[in-house]
This record gives sequence, structure tokens and C-alpha cells, in this order.
Amino acid sequence: MDKHPIGDLMETTMQKIREMVDVNTIVGSPIITADGITLIPVSKVSFGFASGGSDFQTKHQQANQNNAFGGGSGAGVNIVPVAFLVVKGTNIKLLNIAPPASSTVDRIIEMVPEVIDKVNELMNKE
Repeated sequence: MDKHPIGDLMETTMQKIREMVDVNTIVGSPIITADGITLIPVSKVSFGFASGGSDFQTKHQQANQNNAFGGGSGAGVNIVPVAFLVVKGTNIKLLNIAPPASSTVDRIIEMVPEVIDKVNELMNKE
């Protein structure tokens, strides 16, 4: 069986994705500050991939020729920093980086702890 061009197309695209996204993209290189604190960036990586193609006969194709092939592929990568690991001596903390609320529901969810604290304060006063 002959090797089909769509396989080469997909293989090349996946190789390029592997080159773009490696473990150092997700857990970054440590950053050491002057006062001995080490910061290690942590990111969320999402990617999408699409590929397609078609064999077709050309207008002037000879009977003994293979069909022509046309195809394409594409990929997209989204890298979002989500946290830092903060290492100071033997203490390690995870410092989340919260993105701004993007919807009303997100804003309400962010406000819940504050509302609960205020209700608790009112209950304790009474």
C-alpha cells in the first residue's frame, strides 16, 4: 500500500506542535531572586489541531496516473500563566494568578467569600 500524503501532512503538523510545546512551557525555568526566593512559573497550555485533504481527478488525468491530492492542516496554541511555585528555604507555596472575571457568573463566584465573611461578622455582632 502506498504512503498517503495526508499521513505526511499530519505527521509534520504534530512534529511542529511538539517543538512548540514541551514540559518547559508548562513548568517554566526557576527564577532565583536576590533574597534567595525561587519562583517557578506554571502555565496552562491548550492547543487545537485540524487537518484535511482530498484525492481528486484532474481534468486531463491519464488513466494510469494516481489521483491528485490537495490538503491542509493547522494548529493553534494558547499558553496562560496560572500560578507560581514560591520556594523559600524548606517552605513551598503555590501562588495562584487569577485572571480577571470574564462574566457576571465569575464575578459573583469571586464575591461569595467576601459575602460569607460579612454575614459572619453580622452574626457575631448580634
